[in-house]
Amino acid sequence: MLAVRFRSSRAVWSLPLLSIVLGCHEPEALRLASQTLVGDSTCVACHQEQAEFLGTAHAGTSAPASAETIHGSFAEGENVLRTSNPRLFFRMVQAGGDFFQEAVESSGSDTTRTIERFDIVVGSGRKGQSYLYWRSDLLFQLPISHWTGIGWANSPGYRDGVANFNRPVPPRCLECHSTYAASLPSLGGGNRYDTASLVPGISCQTCHGAGGEHVRWAQTGSVWRWLRSAAIVNPADLPRERRVDGCALCHGGIGESIQPPFSYRPGEPLSAYLHQPEPSPDEPVDVHGNQVALLARSACFQQSDMTCSTCHDVHRPQRDISEFTAVCTSCHVPGESLDADHGAAMPGNCVDCHMPNVETNVIVGDQLGRVLKPRVRSHRIAVYQ
Repeated sequence: MLAVRFRSSRAVWSLPLLSIVLGCHEPEALRLASQTLVGDSTCVACHQEQAEFLGTAHAGTSAPASAETIHGSFAEGENVLRTSNPRLFFRMVQAGGDFFQEAVESSGSDTTRTIERFDIVVGSGRKGQSYLYWRSDLLFQLPISHWTGIGWANSPGYRDGVANFNRPVPPRCLECHSTYAASLPSLGGGNRYDTASLVPGISCQTCHGAGGEHVRWAQTGSVWRWLRSAAIVNPADLPRERRVDGCALCHGGIGESIQPPFSYRPGEPLSAYLHQPEPSPDEPVDVHGNQVALLARSACFQQSDMTCSTCHDVHRPQRDISEFTAVCTSCHVPGESLDADHGAAMPGNCVDCHMPNVETNVIVGDQLGRVLKPRVRSHRIAVYQ
């Protein structure tokens, strides 16, 4: 006997209709944000010096599924994942412009196939990608991910040898992997969204605020220049704590939401939106997702006014770690604050010794008895033994 479960049809609503339907459920700030967001191409049209941002890991942290955005192979012989359950395997299937994950499970003479479509790619692919799918307006994670350097493997948090397609994707996941998604009232796992409202990727507006009013005033002419500036947030003008808050929204731990999803606005105190308990000095902090707490343990941070942007230019890809050495040596001058021999032995790479890559215990995969843990750059600047 062959049992097949196909995906159900999706509901697609327009944003104006969404605002009417959710008038009693969604705060005014969220309705305003959903209607005043603009595309990054609109920002780059004026700010062409920031065009490299479109190639950053932030911008590519989620995207619609396509042949270009999915990194795993669908070629015959490369599209099958065996599991620890000899009766179960997964197959990646391409049909025209659509892509599917299929679980094939046999029991005696019976075979059950579960098929769901790749709808959303999560992750720029530097360490890997996971994939999401819509079941009507409910959002779930697919059981198979792509791990860079390994290939197809079980998604983090999924148990090997089980065909599970029911892991819900809560708003806090989307807050750090997209610009906006309007949550709908949900009876269960809090994974119900308006599908048309999803704005994938971390956009310019994640750090600068919704750009609709800024663009509108910019188009009126230079006489309204002060209104144009007032309608957008420049993080460089914020005090140190607020600048770090903007990064800590996603790089300060998952935390517990105090306000509705996507209601945080750059420049506001993050503590009024998200409760992120400060770890005790001897409490271990994982390298994934809480870079701010690790940085805060560094003497460099404690004894200066540095922020995340002291080292990071979020407007462009930064893959050459040697360029960070110039930031280090602007304070730690070889032969002065650094031992002369230390300086001579430093061929343009402070980072690998003082901010090493460390295995994370948060993103963990299980594949045929093999534990998969990506290595993530520690942001605790220190002397490591």
